[in-house]
Amino acid sequence: MTKPNPFRFFKTSPEIIRLAVMLYVRFPLSLRNVEDLLHERGIEISHETVRFWWNRFGPMFAAEIRRKRVNQLRAYSNWQWHLDEVFVKINGDTHYLWRAVDHEGEVLETYVTKRRNRKASLKFLRKLMKRYGSPKVIVTDRLRSYGAAMKVIGNANQQEVGRWKNNRAENSHLPFRRRERAMLRFRVCEPYKSLSPFILLFTTISTRNVTFIHEIISSLIAPLLSPNGGSFVPHRFGRISVN
Repeated sequence: MTKPNPFRFFKTSPEIIRLAVMLYVRFPLSLRNVEDLLHERGIEISHETVRFWWNRFGPMFAAEIRRKRVNQLRAYSNWQWHLDEVFVKINGDTHYLWRAVDHEGEVLETYVTKRRNRKASLKFLRKLMKRYGSPKVIVTDRLRSYGAAMKVIGNANQQEVGRWKNNRAENSHLPFRRRERAMLRFRVCEPYKSLSPFILLFTTISTRNVTFIHEIISSLIAPLLSPNGGSFVPHRFGRISVN
């Protein structure tokens, strides 16, 4: 069964669509910059059309590039994988994110499981080999689940374990950890919601405003210490009437 043509109902030629998407992705250009470049070449389109093409054909073009790249690298003698896992929090529960990258750092496959055992490692390896075939070498850390799963598959002699050998897979986790830390900032602020606005003010003011904080405290405490019970208290920005 042949696949349907994705450009079937588009009046624009596939070459122009590929060129527009390539210009938008490959170079730091905006949608309007791509529109101007194509206009100079006699192609009249809108920048919203470029946006639609990117959303529609961008994943397809990326899959084609990845497929061609993998087919070329399979013939190389240095075709090897780097496998690693990292724990993540999903709805408060601990899960494990398995990741496989090649010798150039390109992410091949990711997989999330609740366990970090032989069964999970075996399922991840089978999913990876079904899509990309068998590599020359598989570099892992000292987790025993990898060795147990490779014995079941029959490629235990392809495994390499060593210090600093799996740094390429470790570095692939850094963008994920940066996004996780950025999202954690919103959760850190949640306990402060139960505090009063007065306490929240002093927890957010920096230390360089110590003099200003001292003046506020003095203006609030001075009426309590005055004999008449209420008066005008000097303040940095004027006088505060406290009754």
